[in-house]
Amino acid sequence: MAKGKIVAIANQKGGVGKTTSAVNLAAALARRKKNVLLVDSDPQGNASSGVGIRPGDHTYHLYHCYTQEIPLQDILLTPDPKIRLTLAPSSIDLAAAEMELFPVKDREHVLKKMLSQVISDYDYIVIDCPPSLGLLTINSLTAADSVLIPMQCEYFALEGLAQLVNTIRSVKKSLNRDLFIEGLLLTMFDKRNRLTFQVEDEIKKHFADQVFKTVIPRNVRLSECPSHGQTVIEYDIKSTGAQAYIKLANEFLRRQQ
Repeated sequence: MAKGKIVAIANQKGGVGKTTSAVNLAAALARRKKNVLLVDSDPQGNASSGVGIRPGDHTYHLYHCYTQEIPLQDILLTPDPKIRLTLAPSSIDLAAAEMELFPVKDREHVLKKMLSQVISDYDYIVIDCPPSLGLLTINSLTAADSVLIPMQCEYFALEGLAQLVNTIRSVKKSLNRDLFIEGLLLTMFDKRNRLTFQVEDEIKKHFADQVFKTVIPRNVRLSECPSHGQTVIEYDIKSTGAQAYIKLANEFLRRQQ
């Protein structure tokens, strides 16, 4: 079977819809009958709970793969057998992995080695990165083929973006020469707010065709669904939030052709 594609969802700025985008893009791709692995590489574990997996639901998680060399296959869970979505769950323990990995040789390549065990089983692997540029994010960027950057439509949207782009360039230069930016995704888009369009124009001025045409609107269903342990596509497929992520998945797939 051909090698699947690995996409890291990254932005060190919190509150930009990163986990929401990782979970719902993965779910929308699975809805298109793609075999998808969602890797929760954030110690907060929100991607795991967002698909209905709570900390007490599993004995082993990504921390054990990083520090005890437990095979990735041994931690994988299927939140809903009806869809082709598999989860590599996280836990708050993962926060300690950065410290424990520090003396490890090739510490930036640990996740890449993990994913190499399973990559032929999936069409797409989506990694939810933590809101930082630490070793967990560096591992994700080293393992990934591309990076998708969610950006909130607010005044400080571009703040920190240069730092992220510089990190991506650094990883590309020294650790993963094939890495590229898949695209920038505008989130929390509010058509009633003039500032939204000003931010959109500013981002497009800097990144042009790298910005996805699909935008993710502010939508109450996107805020509600994690508390039910469901993706927005399961929770309310007719909502504007669900339809936006379905549209994003379609645009993403067209870019792969």
